[in-house]
Amino acid sequence: MVPLWFLEQPILGQSLKKQSNFVNISRWSILVLDAGIVAFSIVLAHLLRFNFEVEAVDYVHFPTGPILLLGIRILTFFLFKTYTGIIFHTGLEDAQRIFLSLMVWSLAFAIVLNPIVFWQTNHYILPYSILIIEFLVSGFLLTGYRGLVKVLYWELATPQSETKSVIVYGAGAAGVVVKNVLEKDIAASYSIAAFIDDNEQLQSKRLLGIEVYARESLSSLLKEHRPEMLIFSTMAVPADRRQSVVEVCLEHQVKVLNIPPVSQWINGELSFSQIRKVRIEDLLERDPIQLDQAEIEAQIRAKVVLITGAAGSIGSELVRQVIQYHPKKLILLDQAETPLYEIELSLRSKHQFSNFEIMLGDVRNQWSMERIFEQHQPEVIYHAAAYKHVPMMENHPSEAVLTNVWGTKVLADLAQRYNSKKFVLVSTDKAVNPSSVMGASKRIAEIYVQSLDRSLAQAKKSPKFVTTRFGNVLGSNGSVIPLFKKQIRSGGPLTITHPEMTRYFMTIPEACQLVMEAGAMGKGGEIFVFDMGKSIKILDLAKRMIRLSGLQLGKDIHITFTGLRPGEKLYEELLNQAETTLPTHHKKIMIAKVREYPFTEVAAKIDALLELIKEQNEERMVRAVKALVPEFKSQNSIYEKFDQDS
Repeated sequence: MVPLWFLEQPILGQSLKKQSNFVNISRWSILVLDAGIVAFSIVLAHLLRFNFEVEAVDYVHFPTGPILLLGIRILTFFLFKTYTGIIFHTGLEDAQRIFLSLMVWSLAFAIVLNPIVFWQTNHYILPYSILIIEFLVSGFLLTGYRGLVKVLYWELATPQSETKSVIVYGAGAAGVVVKNVLEKDIAASYSIAAFIDDNEQLQSKRLLGIEVYARESLSSLLKEHRPEMLIFSTMAVPADRRQSVVEVCLEHQVKVLNIPPVSQWINGELSFSQIRKVRIEDLLERDPIQLDQAEIEAQIRAKVVLITGAAGSIGSELVRQVIQYHPKKLILLDQAETPLYEIELSLRSKHQFSNFEIMLGDVRNQWSMERIFEQHQPEVIYHAAAYKHVPMMENHPSEAVLTNVWGTKVLADLAQRYNSKKFVLVSTDKAVNPSSVMGASKRIAEIYVQSLDRSLAQAKKSPKFVTTRFGNVLGSNGSVIPLFKKQIRSGGPLTITHPEMTRYFMTIPEACQLVMEAGAMGKGGEIFVFDMGKSIKILDLAKRMIRLSGLQLGKDIHITFTGLRPGEKLYEELLNQAETTLPTHHKKIMIAKVREYPFTEVAAKIDALLELIKEQNEERMVRAVKALVPEFKSQNSIYEKFDQDS
């Protein structure tokens, strides 16, 4: 039921009132109208067959034949329910139903009834010429009047408003879909000024009467037509091309919209409400990664897979990707109760996947973790659970060490004890020449699993330990993009620590794909480094997000600089100066050649470090961390004094 206040709105209310008049058309009225059209078609067929000479209409079974045909037609309308479709939403399925209802009994008349009657009386009950003419006329009129009503409905239902000009990027079938969606939108009136397509065979041709242009014509088209928006009708536009198109549109204050993937269309149909604005994440995406699907599937299929931090940004995406490779069982471990419950609901309802176990627990709880390993015997482990917030960990170094070092050690030792096959540690570029406690704690975790792997390899034991190292992921919890979005929604200002700060960015799906690829290819002991692309200036990122929101910097919203936070760097690194890389078969994955440590030495130093947690003496703890990671030099931190002492 539509509320009265909504109907009283000047545009949508009038539209819905007009729609309701159409909705009230009775299905029985449609059946009567259909029967009348068939009767008219039968009469017209006779007139055409006998050259419009009424007195010439004379054959043995007249008028029995026409009456019988009309009765059978009405019966088939009941059987095929052709009168039940919502007439102003007539589509291909309705036309097919009408065609089948007409075809079935036309064939029955022609193949069965006419020959039987002819065999008995030596006369056809209905001449074949009349059958053919009636079939064609009835089919044309029954579908034609429905199409006419549909067109009139949309004309009346669409409010009389100013027509908005639109340019559609991508012609062909996708462009036709977008055009149809725009025409059906009742909230506004749209006119497609031009199509743009990179296919040279489509350029300079016309699609639905609208000319198709090359991408090079975009600037001139924007100046000439001053469109309200540009819509990408397809997702298959290379990332660099999409970015250049968006930049041109932003220069001309033109909004840019995307259609979602076909898999997200509602009941297989696209609606205008699903067309969304281009997000900053779309512009920072790169071309799809080519994965070695067979190698990844060989690692995961029919295996028990444990994902720690499964409710986090990286962990939850790993979950969604791992289920595509048919694990024997998936163990989802996290200490965050509500997000874990939400991913459980998503797996059951959206992904129709039920072969998993939810484990609420903390990786620092050795007894709880041992119970999980004892019960489920995980063969493949993706360890994504970690504390990652740099300033927060700078203020709580014992928590960083407890989770990132002790938690990793607990899981790695259990993986060894319970004979797991592969252990993949998700690390960070902040572990390179760390300037923060968080980065240093992740570097210690790297050192531990690598040295443990080398020790086990010498003894020819499992599992194989692999580390993956990458930078910031777009949209992850605590990252800069969700913060900027929130600040834009609240009217600003956008806060940036330093005008020269840069970061590497990667989408969450891309990062997780590379984690699985690296994990599958790893032979043990490697630290895989991902190709993060170009480093992006955070100030430029903020400006782009403001423009994408349709706002003007300095007028609608402002940017303020707050100064570097404890432990922050201006520039992130993927390798330190002493490290080099070796290529792999995947162009986006390299192996970092890092300093290696004897396991006995590492184990002793980490045990000593963990003993300091009991004292909660953070200064002694940070000194011990620096001793373990000599390249750890604090920045913007109270712990810089320890670097000066050394």
